[in-house]
Amino acid sequence: MSEFEGRTALVTGASRGIGLAIAQSLVRRGARVVVTARKPEALTEAVAALGGPDVAVGVAGNAGDPAHRAEAVRTAVDTFGGLDMLVGNVGINPVFGPMVDLDLDAFRKILDTNVVGTLGLVQEAWRAWMAEHGGSVLIVASVGGLKASPGIAGYGVSKAALINMVTQLAVELGPTVRVNAVAPAVVKTRFAGALYEGREAEAAKGYPLGRLGEPEDIGEAAAYLLGDGAGWVTGQTLVLDGGTLSRGPA
Repeated sequence: MSEFEGRTALVTGASRGIGLAIAQSLVRRGARVVVTARKPEALTEAVAALGGPDVAVGVAGNAGDPAHRAEAVRTAVDTFGGLDMLVGNVGINPVFGPMVDLDLDAFRKILDTNVVGTLGLVQEAWRAWMAEHGGSVLIVASVGGLKASPGIAGYGVSKAALINMVTQLAVELGPTVRVNAVAPAVVKTRFAGALYEGREAEAAKGYPLGRLGEPEDIGEAAAYLLGDGAGWVTGQTLVLDGGTLSRGPA
């Protein structure tokens, strides 16, 4: 497949899981990618898995650091000549428990990384390349932003903010740039392990399709929204949940 031949993507949080799967989907379609993550060793492994330096470059750093975001965007432009697709996949959830008891400093950290950092990334890409040349942005949200999320409510609130941010940015940045989101349910990644490990069959019972998500499910959906086939789609959040929201209350 060569749908993205000659195009460059920046995918954050891409050393494993959903971010790596999205990067793999784009590379399979001909894109070159810049991937980010906090740990250099994991990032080196991801670059190798993607096909090496001819198609992938890693930029290690903290997504909450403006200098890191600027470096990632600059690397895409300087190394591959542009930045056509941007994927904001970084998200943290350092606490578990009722929101009424949520430590406010922890909540600020969640919002700063998941929401403020993502907006900062989009701003950086817009100013450096997309305002003049156009492009497509994809934000990885969550079904936790569409309904109550017991135990991880702070994370859910941050994802709800991202979903609304997508609608705001789609209006502001159109027609030059399209902005969309995906909202996965439980996907079998290390990040979501506490939600299914040791009881996967039980966790999947509420899904009409009978299974949890795989990272590749998100990667393929992301490639669609970033590509020309979704050329009249912007401001939308595509729910990827195996049908669980359609089931409604038990």
